[in-house]
Amino acid sequence: MMPRHSRLVVALVVVACAPAVRVEVAPANSLPTWTPGLFAQASAQARTAPATQAALVASYAEVVRRAAPAVVNIYTRRTVRTAPPLLADPFFRRFFGLDDGPFAPREQVQTSLGSGVIVDASGVIVTNDHVIGEADEITVVLADRREFPARILGRDARTDLAVLRIDAGAQPLPALAFRDSDEVEVGDVVLAIGNPFGVGQTVTQGIVSALARTGIGITDYRFFIQTDAAINPGNSGGALVTTDGRLIGINTAIFSRTGGSIGIGFAIPSNMVRRVVAGFTGAGLARPWLGARMESVTAEIAQALGLPRPLGAIVSEVAPNSPGARAGLRRGDVILSFDGRPVEDVEALRFRLATREPHGSARLGVHRQGREAVLTLPLEPPPETPPRNATVLRGNHALAGAVVGNLSPALADALGLDLLETGVVVIEVRETSPAARVGLRPGDVVLRVGGREVRDVGSLVATLQSRSPGPMRVAIRREGRVLEATVAG
Repeated sequence: MMPRHSRLVVALVVVACAPAVRVEVAPANSLPTWTPGLFAQASAQARTAPATQAALVASYAEVVRRAAPAVVNIYTRRTVRTAPPLLADPFFRRFFGLDDGPFAPREQVQTSLGSGVIVDASGVIVTNDHVIGEADEITVVLADRREFPARILGRDARTDLAVLRIDAGAQPLPALAFRDSDEVEVGDVVLAIGNPFGVGQTVTQGIVSALARTGIGITDYRFFIQTDAAINPGNSGGALVTTDGRLIGINTAIFSRTGGSIGIGFAIPSNMVRRVVAGFTGAGLARPWLGARMESVTAEIAQALGLPRPLGAIVSEVAPNSPGARAGLRRGDVILSFDGRPVEDVEALRFRLATREPHGSARLGVHRQGREAVLTLPLEPPPETPPRNATVLRGNHALAGAVVGNLSPALADALGLDLLETGVVVIEVRETSPAARVGLRPGDVVLRVGGREVRDVGSLVATLQSRSPGPMRVAIRREGRVLEATVAG
């Protein structure tokens, strides 16, 4: 996402790695003077503006003393083999005998750093998925400087969250308790704790600037807390806490012209973080599905339906026997609330679903033909019907090396696709394979091969086995667009 403002490019930056920077130190007399105070009871007090000068001169030291020990630094190492692009081709290397000697690929160690939060005293840590990347080694450094190797309990690229565990012995670790992110309001004071630019643990203060930011294309679930607390590279995975010392979000990204903070940062709400942690420390991460296609209500749609303002998600299709169908959802219904929480748009509804476990039920508030109704939605995981039948395509053709499967709601959910999509999808593409060379990607839906419709994995394999040698026409659907090309056979 690259919006422009005053001719300066504003980039969306995930804030994991810390490059070397020039540090400027402000003179001592320019720094504010703070006096001690206590904010432990802030959450129980009414939200009011400071009434006296004494109320303005306060300190967050007590909050920091309780919260900061639970925020950790995360260092990763990854060994990669590097070579010029031409020398990376195995055939070229073998043909010219370049597998050894000065032209051989060299190993290089890549390092990065970020932050994390201890959310369970036994050593469970949550961070951003982009912080750990494809690391070979992960080291967690506690606030008291102790270091421990970490193992991955689970990764969820769709939320950009990862859950780690360390073994620090029998003594319980300091941990942050979750706070319900739906309790937070715009204007609430928050603290961001992390390791910006690798300078060491740092605390910054600001307010909640906005809630339910759904237009930020960082993750599949676009629903963020926005804050003006300074967040910089290295803060990724760190804590956003309220003045009662509880975790309200995981700092993830910033808008920036320079790569540094300009006061627009984004955090994953704690309700989503809590759900991911519970999934990876329990029976596994599964999310409920609705079984309907929807679009956000625009001003034109709201006017046509008699809605007072453009709010909600309008249903365009309901899959037979899906949870939405059994709840009584119909084409043309506008979903306005989920368990009493407003649904601003499609992204907000997807977020609400994803924060619930796949059992029990939820209440959908809908607008239907000028009237309001409440439907009971069963919360169920998406089914794997038909079975995926994952198959590696082999042979002398352009699709060889692709792993394909039959699309089901469960597989579509895992790949981040439309859950009502059907057909055959690419699950994986083997490196240096013919499929990789023609540009096939995971998530591509194969529509036609050699002029024949592809219904399932069996029909695709049969078509490839029966075709004559030579170029073939292939059609795929990628991110809603149909792409068709003739590829060498």
